[in-house]
Amino acid sequence: MTDIADFARLVSGDHGLCVVSTLRGDGTIQASVVNAGVLDHPLTGSPAVALVARGGTHKLANLRARPRATVVVRAGWEWAAAEGRVELAGPDDPLTGIDAERLRLLLRDIFTAAGGTHDDWDTYDRVMAEERRTAVLLTPERVYSNG
Repeated sequence: MTDIADFARLVSGDHGLCVVSTLRGDGTIQASVVNAGVLDHPLTGSPAVALVARGGTHKLANLRARPRATVVVRAGWEWAAAEGRVELAGPDDPLTGIDAERLRLLLRDIFTAAGGTHDDWDTYDRVMAEERRTAVLLTPERVYSNG
């Protein structure tokens, strides 16, 4: 077993590109490529794997119905996976303790934790709101790797 620090170290290896896997209603796995990073959970302060999902996606529908996921990051031949329960915070997924202003800042924090930078944060905020972006916060219950 590895820990979340190993996962976080690999995030910078390929611009935060990760694969997130969710469970469909029929029991099959749905996977997609996302940008993710590690940050302190905004409510608990514990490390969390975080990503931003566009509103209306299959992964969000799956996570609403079955709030668990696995996120895998890789850099070269090294990889790490984090599995756990997820919480959603967004315009269609209110999370107690995260108001609209805190959500705006959280989406920025997740973007930068995944290695992103932006020259125009006002435009970023506008696009996130227009696309009904949701913060996905995975609290790792198991982290493992090939390291």
